[in-house]
Amino acid sequence: MSKEERPAGLTGIEKLIGLVLLALGIVAIYYTYMALPELGPTWLIFVVLGALLLIVGLVLLLARAE
Repeated sequence: MSKEERPAGLTGIEKLIGLVLLALGIVAIYYTYMALPELGPTWLIFVVLGALLLIVGLVLLLARAE
């Protein structure tokens, strides 16, 4: 039996969404760092969420299309 291939557009969109999530994660961490005095003790939540976006973006970018 042969494997069905994913459409090329789907793979391209996956990579594009990964790039967008990567950029959003970087921006979220940057703005959290810039607003540390205003955020107080809740800054860790925003850094964790930014890191999560960054990791998901990297996974989507590095995922191998089969």
